[in-house]
Amino acid sequence: MSLDPTYTDPDKYVPIFENDWVRVLDYCDHPGQQTRPHRHPNSVMITLSDFRRRLASDGKTAEVDMTAGRAAWLPAQTHAGHNIGDTDTHVIFVELKASRPMDAVATAANLGPSVGT
Repeated sequence: MSLDPTYTDPDKYVPIFENDWVRVLDYCDHPGQQTRPHRHPNSVMITLSDFRRRLASDGKTAEVDMTAGRAAWLPAQTHAGHNIGDTDTHVIFVELKASRPMDAVATAANLGPSVGT
């Protein structure tokens, strides 16, 4: 079984952007909801809501309290999560893919953002 969160919990993790370097996921759950075990690569997590969660992996647990409007580094890990707070958890994950050599140098033709699929 795949540990990709879009397969383990497709009702909570929604891909909103992807290219060769990153995948961006929108995550949302409600108080009391849990996720199945899944894996995250190295990621940046951007919190859109205040929340309280319990994470579990390999018999260890950690409680996490976050406030909205924060960006945090999430090292690669496998875990399951449980919303133990009174608010929805709403987060954007920017998952980093394996390093690749830069194959494009900024020029006047490719300055600014591009829309991925």
